[in-house]
Amino acid sequence: MTTVSKENAEHYQWGEQCDGWHLVKSKNLSVIQERVPPGCSEVRHLHKESEQFFFVLSGCAILEVNGETFELKENHGFHVPNNTPHQLSNRSQTDLHFIVTSAPPSHGDRFEVRA
Repeated sequence: MTTVSKENAEHYQWGEQCDGWHLVKSKNLSVIQERVPPGCSEVRHLHKESEQFFFVLSGCAILEVNGETFELKENHGFHVPNNTPHQLSNRSQTDLHFIVTSAPPSHGDRFEVRA
């Protein structure tokens, strides 16, 4: 066992120049730190099995959940139940840094949804 950080975690890139670091990656739990540059977003989607919790470390996230829009500022979070369409975006002028926790892990359980 060892401590984990962005410096020693598995890194991947997604979407439009976004970064993710797997802080915890097990069969039951996923904890990822992500960075979304200004003007970028993920596609609207849902997870049939996974529920997620988004927690903003810095910046401001716009999280659309089932047709309702929420602004998440630093040190604010939001729980998204499974089977709930959602989309996260960064409409600010600075990078967005956040943690997303998924149980069970959401990779392989992602289905695009049109608005």
